[in-house]
Amino acid sequence: MTLSSGPAAGHSSGPAAGLDVATLDLPGWRHVYSGKVRDLYEPSLPALGGAHPLGDVVLVVASDRVSAYDHVLSPEIPDKGTALTQLSLWWFEQLADVVPNHVVSVEVSAEPGDGLVPDVVAGRAMIVRRLDMYPVECVARGYLTGSGLAEYRASGEVTGIPLPPGLVDGSRLPEPIFTPATKAEVGEHDENVPFSAVAERLGEDVAARLRDLTLAVYSRAEEIARGRGIILADTKLEFGVDPATGEVVLGDEVLTPDSSRFWPADQWQPGRSQPSFDKQFVRDWLTSPESGWDRAGDAAPPSLPADVVERTRDRYLEAYERLTGTSL
Repeated sequence: MTLSSGPAAGHSSGPAAGLDVATLDLPGWRHVYSGKVRDLYEPSLPALGGAHPLGDVVLVVASDRVSAYDHVLSPEIPDKGTALTQLSLWWFEQLADVVPNHVVSVEVSAEPGDGLVPDVVAGRAMIVRRLDMYPVECVARGYLTGSGLAEYRASGEVTGIPLPPGLVDGSRLPEPIFTPATKAEVGEHDENVPFSAVAERLGEDVAARLRDLTLAVYSRAEEIARGRGIILADTKLEFGVDPATGEVVLGDEVLTPDSSRFWPADQWQPGRSQPSFDKQFVRDWLTSPESGWDRAGDAAPPSLPADVVERTRDRYLEAYERLTGTSL
């Protein structure tokens, strides 16, 4: 089993790469990549006099797009991009003593083309260091659910890690585990891989460093979330290397409802699917008879109903407010 490399925050892969979606014309910035949710822009150097004042950087803009089952859906979820960006920024601050992050600036432009965050994307964009991203999704699990549960039911293990018998959906694990995954291209599935596959690709020392950082981030975040009445069941992180310093840096988004499972602690009940602070309303509707969508077929999903959009928006905002203690 091998690990594949795909574009991520800090990576660029050629002009207008990734999804074919509408992007913004941002003075001083040139679009280079679109993922399921985020759009990447690099400095338009002639517009900035030949060099960006903040160094080798990328502008990451979180859209309001929502995806499920490897499809980008319509319509968008209002304020989702702002909620994701602001929550990531909050978590970066909480984790600053655990691992450095890629954020350089969120200062908004005083005038177009000055190299700062354009005001049209203020609140949902950040200027970050350009990193050489590791080609692996770094996943920490403290609870058993999702693809980990499916693996456990089939083998009693998750990415080669044996787990105790008798666990059910939502069970708390004896201790958090590192369960890496491949980075899939847009429209494809991530695939869980054993630690040995990461070590073979990146080297034992680097693999161990990523594992240790992932578990350290999870442990800190799980403690913070629990203090706010929220269970952090699992999370997916991405790391890269700053080519200028050789430093391992936490990049992309971090600990958002798109990259993590957050459950209300007072509603946690092992043995069933847990209510969550994410796009569960979207997934539930898509797989219901009401949508009429055949997940196994070739047809694209139908448009989301207004009430599903509204409830999903409220869930993202609630996650932000409960974790940070402030309102957007």
